[in-house]
Amino acid sequence: MLVPHLDKNFDTKEMVSLPSRNGYGEGLLEAAKRDNNVVALAADLTESTRTLPFAEAFPDRFIQVGITEQNMASVASGMAAMGKVPFIASYAMFSPGRNWEQIRTTIAYNDSNVKVIGAHAGVSVGPDGATHQAIEDIALMRVVPNMVVIAPADVHEARKATLAAAKYEGPVYIRIGRSNTPVVTTAESPFEIGKAEVFYTRNEAHSSAIAIVVTGTLLFNALKAAQALEADGIGTTVLHMPTIKPLDTKALVALAKEHSGIVTVEEHQKAGGLGGAVAEYLSEVHPIKIVRVGVDDQFGQSGEPDELIEHYGMGTNAIIAAAKKLF
Repeated sequence: MLVPHLDKNFDTKEMVSLPSRNGYGEGLLEAAKRDNNVVALAADLTESTRTLPFAEAFPDRFIQVGITEQNMASVASGMAAMGKVPFIASYAMFSPGRNWEQIRTTIAYNDSNVKVIGAHAGVSVGPDGATHQAIEDIALMRVVPNMVVIAPADVHEARKATLAAAKYEGPVYIRIGRSNTPVVTTAESPFEIGKAEVFYTRNEAHSSAIAIVVTGTLLFNALKAAQALEADGIGTTVLHMPTIKPLDTKALVALAKEHSGIVTVEEHQKAGGLGGAVAEYLSEVHPIKIVRVGVDDQFGQSGEPDELIEHYGMGTNAIIAAAKKLF
C-alpha cells in the first residue's frame, strides 16, 4: 500500500522526471535568502552543479575557485571558521573523490560547518563513463568522523536536504544526480536528517514478509518492485533511508523485527554504502538475512542512464530477484 506522501503520479505511466541536482540549486538559493552567512564555492562547474542561480543572485557571496577541488575544501573550512556556511559543489568523482584528504583534515577533523555537494553521482551519469561515475562516494564519506551523509530520492528531497544542511551545525555530504529521475515525493513530503520514512506498507494478509531499504534515486525502482512482489503474494515494505549516516537505527530495528529478510538498494558499490551500514548495525543488534542490490565490485562504463542501471543489476527486476532470494 502506497503511503500518502508519495507523488500522486506514482501509479501513472507518465511519471514526471527531473534531475535531483535541480533541487540543490533551488534549495541553495532559498537557504541564501534566509541566511546571509550562506556562501557557495564551485570548481569550474557552476552550471552543471546548479550553483549558477546562486552565483547570479549573490555574486558577492560566490567564489569560483577553478579546477582546484582540494583548495576549495580548505578555503571553505576557513570561511566556516569565520562564521560562514559554505556549500562546495563539484562532480562527486572530484569532490569528495579528488579532495577527500582535505575534506577529512580541514573540514571533518575540525568539525567545520561545511556542506559538500557531490553532483553527477552513480552510473546514471551515463555517457561520461567510468572516470566520472562516482559509485564509491558514500563509502568514502560515511567512514569519516563527524560527517553526515545524505542521498536524496528526487528533486524535492534534494531541495529539502539542502535547506536542512544549511541549518545543521557541522559537516554534511549530499550526493545528487545528473540525469532525469522520477519525482516520487512531493514538496510537502517529510524530510529530517537522520530520519527514515516508510513509503510502501505491506499487505499483512500475505504470510511472507520482506523489507526493501533504499536510498537515493532508486526509490522509484524499489516501489515498483514492491508492487510486483505484492502481486506475487509476498508482503513487502519499502523504507526510504535518505540519511545513510546517521542511520535511523530505531526504524531499522523495527523493520527487522517485523520482516523475515531485508533487501538494500543503492546506486553505489555494494561494499561500504547503505547495504554495508545496514548489515554492520543489524549484525550486532538483530541479525537477519540481507541481500544487497548495487554495483558488484566493478567500474562503470559509458551508456544511457537507464540501460546502465539495468546492466549493473539495479533495475526493478533485479530488486524483485534479490527479494526472492530471501526465500
